[in-house]
Amino acid sequence: MAAAISALNAKIRSQPTLSYFCSTHFWGPFSNFGIPIAAILDTQKDPELISGRMTAALTVYAATFMRYSMAVTPKNYLLFACHFINFGAQSTQGVRFLKYWHYGGREEALKMKAQQAVQTTKTETQNVLQQGEDKGKSILHQGEAKLKEVKDKMGK
Repeated sequence: MAAAISALNAKIRSQPTLSYFCSTHFWGPFSNFGIPIAAILDTQKDPELISGRMTAALTVYAATFMRYSMAVTPKNYLLFACHFINFGAQSTQGVRFLKYWHYGGREEALKMKAQQAVQTTKTETQNVLQQGEDKGKSILHQGEAKLKEVKDKMGK
């Protein structure tokens, strides 16, 4: 059994492309791409959910391992690309965090929510008033019809 595994390993290592796809130089960055993908998807979420400390830690992590990917032999360009994308995504999240919590973004968001609430309330109030007016007209027409009916009976 050991001889079969050894032979398979020798066959894999003899082909450069297959050897690369069976190495940690491929699978490490490949599995690590979940972090930048999540960070990119998080750019669509509310900035109130961003953790400043975690974003800072992930930015430093990405910068550190971006440098490390060029320091190892052989250079790992896939790892570099992974951390380069992660660094960009985390930097974007960091800017969003700073704008929201320190440069008036939160106040602006609250102001817009309040304006939307006021507009919604106005629209709903107008709808209720219109329904009340329609109901009142309906009752008035019914009353006029009954009055006419009573007058017709009295006049006969």
